[in-house]
Amino acid sequence: MTTAPHLPALAATDLKRLATGETSDPHALLGPHPAGDGVVWRVLRPLADAVRITDPAGRPLLELRHEGEGVFSGLLPGRTVPDYRVSAGYGGHVHEYDDPYRFPPTLGELDLHLIREGRHEELWRVLGANVREHETGRGRSAGTAFAVWAPNARAVRLVGDFNLWDGRAHPMRSLGACGVWELFVPGVGEGCRYKYEILTPDGRWVQKADPLATRAEPAPGTASVVFTPRHRWGDAAWMAERASFAAHREPMSVYELHLGSWRPGLGYRELARELPGYVKALGFTHVEFLPVAEHPFGGSWGYQVTSYYAPSSRLGTPDDFRYLVDALHQAGIGVIVDWVPAHFPRDDWALARFDGTPLYEHPDPRRGEHPDWGTLVFDYGRAEVRNFLVANALYWCEEFHVDGLRVDAVASMLYLDYSRAEGQWLPNAYGGREHLEAVEFLQEVNATVPRRCPGAVTIAEESTAWDGVTRRTDEGGLGFGLKWNMGWMHDSLSYMAKDPVHRQYHHHAMTFAMVYAYAENHLLPLSHDEVVHGKGSLLAKMPGDRWQQLANLRAYLAFTWAHPGKQLLFMGQEFAQDSEWSHDTGPDWSVLRHAPHAQLRDLVRDLNRVYLADPALWSRDTRPEGFAWIDADAAQDDLYSFVRYGESGETLVCVFNFRPAVRHGFRLALPHAGDWVEVLNTDDGAYGGSAVVNRGPVRAEEEPLQGLPASASLTLPPLGAVWLRPQSPS
Repeated sequence: MTTAPHLPALAATDLKRLATGETSDPHALLGPHPAGDGVVWRVLRPLADAVRITDPAGRPLLELRHEGEGVFSGLLPGRTVPDYRVSAGYGGHVHEYDDPYRFPPTLGELDLHLIREGRHEELWRVLGANVREHETGRGRSAGTAFAVWAPNARAVRLVGDFNLWDGRAHPMRSLGACGVWELFVPGVGEGCRYKYEILTPDGRWVQKADPLATRAEPAPGTASVVFTPRHRWGDAAWMAERASFAAHREPMSVYELHLGSWRPGLGYRELARELPGYVKALGFTHVEFLPVAEHPFGGSWGYQVTSYYAPSSRLGTPDDFRYLVDALHQAGIGVIVDWVPAHFPRDDWALARFDGTPLYEHPDPRRGEHPDWGTLVFDYGRAEVRNFLVANALYWCEEFHVDGLRVDAVASMLYLDYSRAEGQWLPNAYGGREHLEAVEFLQEVNATVPRRCPGAVTIAEESTAWDGVTRRTDEGGLGFGLKWNMGWMHDSLSYMAKDPVHRQYHHHAMTFAMVYAYAENHLLPLSHDEVVHGKGSLLAKMPGDRWQQLANLRAYLAFTWAHPGKQLLFMGQEFAQDSEWSHDTGPDWSVLRHAPHAQLRDLVRDLNRVYLADPALWSRDTRPEGFAWIDADAAQDDLYSFVRYGESGETLVCVFNFRPAVRHGFRLALPHAGDWVEVLNTDDGAYGGSAVVNRGPVRAEEEPLQGLPASASLTLPPLGAVWLRPQSPS
């Protein structure tokens, strides 16, 4: 072993910067560096009492001397840098490791350029923690590449299990104007917990979870976790078929659920054994998960996200979540996840003031703070922030094969004065209230997702009359595939809550949605928002005694499935849960012991069965020729009737009697003469009804009525819906 000859001392300022961690280029000082006819080594090992350089077999090459402040140095004669390791002694205990400061940056110039431009569509592959092998020129070294965007930080250090949460020995290097800090740490692998320790502009050290972490520590812990995906997908057939999927012209019946409470106690893998079969048996085409990205407060249901790239650790690992998506795909069920780019929480260990300054949030509180939710609003005008979110949308679609993103709270993003009083909001450059940067961000998401992930759909929860939510971006629209029809939902639930004796005065609450039905591609949501916060369940909203409540709900669900637009139903409502949803207890499965609830679930199954089999109910959802009123004005009778027309000539007539009285001999106008048959009657005894049904064909005669060439006499059940289609020739 060579003993280090005398070396000129490290400059006092450099020594201090290493000791305090206030350095932006530790690699320029640490590691091996040619000097004259030798190689200078410097190693930062606070608290070590001896440090030496060894060969990979552990044979000593050079004993280093302590310069002070935990910096050890030495000079090895010769111009060649051998493959080496560092051996540090601590009171008799020796720790041997590969030197992080001998490696070049793990991000290339193209990566850095794309990050600066805000155009890196695979951001998660270069930022965050990525397990990889780094080429050394003398072989490959396995470890983890850490990289974080913190442009205003004075310094960044890495802390974690591997250094006992003492970051002094692991300062990161700045990669220049892009604001990225990077360090490759050999020997660190999957399962390691870590954070970034950031020196803020005002001189404070703060610890932050990784914004690009793909796994998070279970609460109440807040660390990030190194993770490498290993799931082997089995859904190739589904993904190939999905590429041609177009939501507006396909059948789409969505079962919305909160994964943590659908069956409390089940993780992703247990859910994969139960959920696909349940959803398939009921005939839903898709599930929609309330947000699955990591969130610290369970009571937010996932809508206050702290780790946008990490599925919630409450239910398992990221690969466990992949397993669940894969199982649903193999059962023929699509997966939509709620995505929350509108705001994020103020937790001091997460995104808020990430590098000591407003970074992800807009710096002006009139744009950067949300008055309703006490959260922060993203700075959509900043290229790197926009990139973070666009890449995140792609991440869920590409890494987890999800088939759609339901974008939460779009209205709050579109309007600068959303929930703000006069003088509390900042106008755009033209003096208007439209949030132009948010509009551009949404357009970018909606143009990029289908380009990279064919068949994936984006869905807007947008509650205003913003023009062009589902219009193509190249035509000036926002570019969403579907929009939640909040107006229909509010109007129709308001009507259904009325006692039948008063419904005639609110009749057009059920028809008004057809005035604007074709302005957007709509989805009709009976979502979680309608069964929480004292609103009661869908069943509880219905008037009358228990029989009338159930009959009202059966008829209302049939109206929803027949109305133009895709439909969504929140868990528990498929069997008429009595109580509103609780995220702690989930659906009240016990009510299925009672026949009326099980029978209503059978109705939901049959609604989906008929819906999927009849293109009249979905193939022309977004085109006026797919729908025609028979009678929209029978207010005094609480009656509605219309026709649905399919792309290939399919015809379905739907009649709704929202009065608790049987209508005998009701004359119904029909598109043509001949025999018509009931394909669904919500008053059928099998669904818990009073069995007022039309058995056998309904004969339509050539007797014109209400502008149609034929009509027929039939019986309408009380608080019931009847669907008729022409009888097929035998």
